[in-house]
Amino acid sequence: MDEYEKERNKQIEEAVIETYKQEEEMMILVFAQWCVNHGLDPEEMYQQAYPEQLSNERLQQVLKLVVSKEEAGDIPDDTVLGVLSMFGNEDLAMVVSEAIAKRK
Repeated sequence: MDEYEKERNKQIEEAVIETYKQEEEMMILVFAQWCVNHGLDPEEMYQQAYPEQLSNERLQQVLKLVVSKEEAGDIPDDTVLGVLSMFGNEDLAMVVSEAIAKRK
């Protein structure tokens, strides 16, 4: 593999990582907005799912983007569960499922 190919592979890898981070942020935003829409505290829900973690810095950053329930569009329960599962957040999906069950 020549230098050009190495550099090209590195650029592709960096682009894939950046895309993943952006998609992960979108997942966190969907989760956080869903929580707000249903009168739930995203940080508290996260803490229930991952009690060993003190806090999640990315969740903190994304919370700045969350709008009031009145300003937000509806986020179906299946959507939030789907994006959490897609990113392997099964513990958080379980906490969300429990909140959905309590609501119904």
